[in-house]
This record gives sequence, C-alpha cells and structure tokens, in this order.
Amino acid sequence: MKHRIVVLGAGYAGANAAARLDRRLHPADTEILLINADAEFVERVRMHQLATGQDLRPRRLVDVFAGTGVQVLIAKVDAVDVERRTVTVVDAGGPRQIAYDQLVYALGSTATDRAVPGVTEHACHVTGKQYALQLRSRLADLTAGATVLVVGGGLTGIETVTEIAEARPDLRASLAARAGLGDWLSDKARNHLRRAVDRLGITVYEHADVTAVERAGVVTGDGRMIPADVTVWTAGFGVHPIAAATTLSVCATGQIVVDDTMRSVSHPDVYAVGDAAFAPGVTGTPLRMSCASGVPSAHLAADVIAARLTGDRIPANRIGYAGQCVSLGRRDALVQWVTPDDRPKPSALTGRTAARFKELICRTAAWSMSHPTGMLPTRRRRVLPTAASRTRTGG
Repeated sequence: MKHRIVVLGAGYAGANAAARLDRRLHPADTEILLINADAEFVERVRMHQLATGQDLRPRRLVDVFAGTGVQVLIAKVDAVDVERRTVTVVDAGGPRQIAYDQLVYALGSTATDRAVPGVTEHACHVTGKQYALQLRSRLADLTAGATVLVVGGGLTGIETVTEIAEARPDLRASLAARAGLGDWLSDKARNHLRRAVDRLGITVYEHADVTAVERAGVVTGDGRMIPADVTVWTAGFGVHPIAAATTLSVCATGQIVVDDTMRSVSHPDVYAVGDAAFAPGVTGTPLRMSCASGVPSAHLAADVIAARLTGDRIPANRIGYAGQCVSLGRRDALVQWVTPDDRPKPSALTGRTAARFKELICRTAAWSMSHPTGMLPTRRRRVLPTAASRTRTGG
C-alpha cells in the first residue's frame, strides 16, 4: 500500500505543498491527493481587482497538475477525524471518507464578523471569488454619487478602497480604519499612502471602531453613523472551523498550533500551512495570515515531510519577511521593506516603480501555480519501509 498524503485546500499554500511533495517523493511509494471545493485556483491577492470589473485568467486545477503525480479531487471538506486519520468530503456522489497517512491542512481563511452585528446581513467582502463577484454586481448597480465604505484599515482594506476609487471615480469611496491610516508603516510609506488617498478623493475615518453594520451604513463606538450605499468588510479574517471541531491543538483564533517544522504539536501525522497554521517564523514570532507566509510554510512542510519519510536531514525554519506590497490602484503602490519579524524599516518603494514590483510579485505567484514544478529540481526519494508501515483506516 502506498503512503497517502492528503492536502486539504488548493490555495497558494496547499497547491504549493502538493507540487513540492510531488517533486520530493517517489511515485512508486507515495500517493498525493489534493482536495479543493473549487475547480479553479483563485488568485486571492487580486480579488479587489475582480470586484471592480477586471477579469482574471482561469486556472483549472486539473490542468495545472496535469502530467504530475498529484491527484486532484474537487469536493467540499466536511470534517476531519485526526484519531482515525480520515477526511469526510462531499462531492457529486455524496459524502464519503478518505483515509490518509499524513495530512497537510491548508484550508486557509475567510472573512469574520468579529461579533459585530449586521456584517453578515449587510456587508460584502473580498475573501473569495464568489464574494468578489457579488461585490462586483453591487458596484455595477450603483449610480454616480453613491457611497462605498470599506471597513478595515489593513492591507486588504487599503487595496480595496483605492481600487474602487480609481475604477469608479463617479462614486464616493471612503475607508473606516480602527486605528490611524497606515500607522504601522514607516514615515515615507505612510506619507505616500496619505497622498494617494487624497489624490483619489477617498474620505478616511480614522480611529473608527465599527460596532454595527446597517443597511444604510455603519455605527461606530462613539455613536457616529457613517453612511454607505455599499459596505465592504475587510476588518477581520478567520479560519474555517473544521480544525477547531477536532482534537487538534488550536489557538484562540482556531488556527492549528504547529512547531517550527509546520507539524501539529498534538498530532504528528498532521501539518498545517498558510493561514490555517499558528506557526513561528525564523525569529520565533508568529507568522501573519498572508501569501508571504503561505508559500514558504508550504515549501517547508513539504520538505520536512519528505525528509522524515526518506530519512533525510530535516530542514531548518528560515521563514521571514522582506516587505509588504500594497497596491493603490493599477498605477500606484507602496512596498514597505520590513525586518524578518515584520517590523517596518525606514525605507520603502513608492509610485509606479512599486506598482510594477507588486505586479511582478502577483504574476510570479500566479505563474508558480500554473507551473507547479517550476524550476525546482526533481529529487524523488524512496520512502523508508518503517515510515510506510502504518495501517490506514477508512477508504
């Protein structure tokens, strides 16, 4: 019986993990199964572009992994039983169980309402393709002079509001930030950001703690009403609840707690990568939810799994940050250079140069998904008999 590795989720982290495992392990010994609910890879870093009317190139997962040893199953993950080492999925044939020898959990994150009333009923968000298309439809229905309010002053909120303001200058775009606008940035980057929002005519409400979302706008903690014809919620991201429903050790956010090899601290057969993992970086500081964390954590997990199965040396955790890339529409951006533990340096790229750099990063990430083997050399090693000797339960 082949050693079966099941990867849940085919976002940046999951797809990269599956592809790298395929390049590290010999197909005679291993079976790699990638399970995803959507038939296409979704460029999540471009959802604000999709929402404003730009079309993205489709990338079907079966085409992406054609010719590789990765099997693709389009199905919804319904549950995980880490004691029996099985995953329950639902596809066109109904629910069924799939057994695994090792699991790579990469189900990622989605919007969370932070217990703020009205978010689910009245707000749009951009955490996935279907949600971005819903916002796109709402924006298309707006007439000149209508107000769009983006709640959340982080990277996603800034990219979304500037994209809307540039694509639809006939609308009144506004941003509600819980703290100061870009207050985590260096002086140079923060000043450029403020000039950009002024140029685009964006109204910014700083230190606005939104406590309720209503049909006609939002209410803040100090009782202010900020009007909006459409509200876009980017003020919080949370992980899927599947992991928290298991006996896996999870943190307060529901992320799986892993060691510095991306291995679950409670279940050694489980690895978590990307947004789903509460993981340390090279400095010991927990990694933030981002593509910049997802891809390196996926590469590390795949290399560690391969090393443990083949008796090779366990690689060190060297995951750290270099910069934060923030698009400000299609022709402007900023790149804040940071320390490995994500603290801002004084220097930053701005303007068209930064926009070209950000676009290069996005295209490179998309290219890596369309060419999962990339430039990585093939070093497929045989699995040690002792590693493949466990007996699976389930189908």
